[in-house]
Amino acid sequence: MITLKDIQRIFNRSLSRTFTLKKMLIIAVVLALCGILEVFFRSLGYHASKWVIMSLTFVPLFLCTGVLLSAGIWLIRVYHDEIKGKQVSYSEVLSRSWEIIIGASYFAIPILISYLLVWMLLGIFMLLKAVPGIGDFFVAVLAFAPFLLNVTSLLLCIFSVLLLYFITPIVALKGINRMQLANVVTKRLQGDIFTNLLLGGIAILPLCVCIGVLSTAAILTESMCLACEKPVYNAVQSFFVMIPFAALLAPAVIFFFNFAAESHVLMKSQELDKVEE
Repeated sequence: MITLKDIQRIFNRSLSRTFTLKKMLIIAVVLALCGILEVFFRSLGYHASKWVIMSLTFVPLFLCTGVLLSAGIWLIRVYHDEIKGKQVSYSEVLSRSWEIIIGASYFAIPILISYLLVWMLLGIFMLLKAVPGIGDFFVAVLAFAPFLLNVTSLLLCIFSVLLLYFITPIVALKGINRMQLANVVTKRLQGDIFTNLLLGGIAILPLCVCIGVLSTAAILTESMCLACEKPVYNAVQSFFVMIPFAALLAPAVIFFFNFAAESHVLMKSQELDKVEE
């Protein structure tokens, strides 16, 4: 039975190993690379159609999922060694985990392909709108279809976050075994759903707060730049804002993966206790 003291213990332990300078610098670099990808795709979207802009908004998010999954595996393996009291060498952990890190990044490919299929279907409705005379009628009558496709796109984003939360600690601690992954995740989701939701909410809450505050600050900064109406200046400004954005977001990302690992171990121990009973 998981108690409030158990959650308090893993929360404090995850937080205590979050503000490590080397970790924050490495994750800040990873987030900065993701930011560069986002800025690049965003720059391509200037003066493009809404359909193209939608693709250029979601595609980098799903690409970054693979990058963050790989970074999370490294973080969790470092965290595991820290908890065990071992001498931690970041480069050694990276070299030892290189094959798993590269292999795990491919988990984002099915999500990306699924989104591209949704995007292509949405493009069909954009073509219907362009049909002279009857295009607007068909778009109005079949409005539920683009709505459902947009819902699917947002659900894929949520699924990406769940992938990072549930799959990353399993791959980091157990390795890549698709059957084992499916069994472990299924058992965990069939167990204590409330505790899973609670632990997941605690893990992602600091991340959501940080993203919300930093995004608001970025929007306010952009609104103060009069020259940023030009695409070139807007891209340059986004690039330089992204650097402190990534640095300030790094601790929340580290905590997310630390707590995801702790939650996985805690839920696993609960399953073992139930089996013994």
